[in-house]
Amino acid sequence: MLQGFHTEGVIEAGCDEAGRGCLAGPVFAAAVILPQGFQHPLLRDSKKMTASMREEAKALIQEIAVSWAVGYADPEEIDRINILNASFLAMHRAIAQLTPVPENLLIDGNRFKPFRKIPFYCIVKGDGAYASIAAASILAKTGRDEYMLDQSRYFPLYGWVQNKGYPTAAHREAIRQYGLSPLHRKSFRLLPDGVQGELF
Repeated sequence: MLQGFHTEGVIEAGCDEAGRGCLAGPVFAAAVILPQGFQHPLLRDSKKMTASMREEAKALIQEIAVSWAVGYADPEEIDRINILNASFLAMHRAIAQLTPVPENLLIDGNRFKPFRKIPFYCIVKGDGAYASIAAASILAKTGRDEYMLDQSRYFPLYGWVQNKGYPTAAHREAIRQYGLSPLHRKSFRLLPDGVQGELF
C-alpha cells in the first residue's frame, strides 16, 4: 500500500504531470488532496495501470478527494518556455484551483518551481510511494488521454487514438508524410536529423 501522508496533521496535495515526452498536445498536471491517511488498492502509478483501471480509479478519486484539479500548458507555451517550465506551469494551474489551500505539496520528480511560498517536497518516483501523488498521476493521465482522443477527431492522420501523441514510429512517419498539425511541439525533435530541418 502507498503511504497515506508525508507530514501528519497538515493539508497535503500530491502533484504529478502527464505528457512531458509527447510530440503533440499539451502537458497536463493534476493536484489532489486526499483525506489524510487514505489508502486504496486502486491507487498506484498510472503507468502501471490499464485504461479501464485508470477510469475506475479516476471515479474513486473524484468521489473521495477533499479537493482535486487539473491544469495544462499548451504546445505554444511548451515551445516558448520549454517542457520543464511548462510542466511546472501546468502544476501551478492545478494547485491554484484547490480548496482548501494546501499546506504541503508532494511533487513527483526531482525538481519544482515554488508556488506561493507553499512548502514542497520533491519525491522521485513519488507516484509509487504516496497515495496523493498516485491519484494526481491518474487524473493527469486520464485528463490528457481524453483530450488527445477528442483532438484525434480533427487530426485523424497521426494515430493519436493509439499513441496519444507519444513518439511512436507510426506517429513520426505521419509527421514526415503529412507535416505538422497545430498541436505539434515545434521545439521537439519530431523527426531524425536531416529530415526535421526540412519541415520548418
